[in-house]
Formats: sequence, structure tokens, C-alpha cells
Amino acid sequence: MTILRLSRGPVLIFIMLALLTGLVYPLVMTAFAQVALPAQANGSLVTVDGNVVGSILIGQSFSDPKYFWGRPSAAGKDGYDANSSGGSNLAPTNQALIQQVTDTLAALEAANHTTSIPVDLVTTSGSGLDPQISPAAADVQVARVAQARGIGEDVVRAAVARHTEGSMLGFIGEPRVNVLALNLSLDGINVP
Repeated sequence: MTILRLSRGPVLIFIMLALLTGLVYPLVMTAFAQVALPAQANGSLVTVDGNVVGSILIGQSFSDPKYFWGRPSAAGKDGYDANSSGGSNLAPTNQALIQQVTDTLAALEAANHTTSIPVDLVTTSGSGLDPQISPAAADVQVARVAQARGIGEDVVRAAVARHTEGSMLGFIGEPRVNVLALNLSLDGINVP
């Protein structure tokens, strides 16, 4: 009887904390996020004519020459799978990784008519879902995109400049270009 009486307090505390941290807190935070930041709370989805075309937070595959291409992805079987976020975990000396980088580099050099390909266009990120590329990675693609669209390189460079984000707070991270936002703007679609 004494053991039951002594264990009642900890069991009640456990139940209260489980309800508070496992049910009440997530519900309150979800409701707050839906009111304060609804777009971000719902995945920052981008819709065009009522159809979701992607998320501003998740990279996706572009292969058409008229679009800027993002970083390669090792997330999931075909890449860019948000349910399988992660890198390849292959060592720098792994022959499969070396072959993948070599093949990607050759394809990019051929498509962009240059041998100066930035490293972020041939290597995957830790998550495999990065939606941004470096300004240098965008710059090497300008001529290809301009030619494929039949517009001047200056127009494409201006679009890249408009979509280049600086470092956070001026010192955290590197400048970057969101590939989906840039591609949609070249299609005449503005992304907030």
C-alpha cells in the first residue's frame, strides 16, 4: 500500500508532463504558427494557377536548358525526396562518388560551355534538399539560360542579381540564389 501511495505522485507528474509537452504545447505552437506565419507553417509552398509547383525551402530537379539547375541531390532514390532527406554519406575516396562528380562535371561543362564549374553544382549538400546555389553557380549558367530563352544575358544577370540573398545579419552564411524563385521569375511569375 505504501508503494502505491508513493508511486502515485510520479505517475501523475509523468501523465501531466506527457500531456503538456506531447499534446498541449504542439497544439498551441501549431495554432500560433498558422495565425502568425501561415505560409511558412504550411511548407512555404509556391502555387501557380492553383497548382503547387514546389516549395521555396526544398530544392528540385531542373534539366531544361532554359532553367537554372540546382545542386545535385542524394535524398531518396531519384533525389530531392523530402521524405528521405540526407546526404550520400560516401567518402571522398569512394569510387561511386568520384564517378558521380566526374559525370556531373562533364555534363555541366558541356551544357554551359565552360570548365569553371563551382563546386556546389557537382556536390550534394548534407540534406540533399538545398534550394539555393551560389552566385558563382548561377553566373556560369547565365549564357545557357539566356540562349535557350532567346533573351539577352544582361536580362538574365539582372534576374540573378534580384534573387541573390546576402548573408544573414551581414555575416552568417554565404550569399545565395534560390533556384525555384529565379526560374519562376524568368517565366514571368513573381514569388513572394
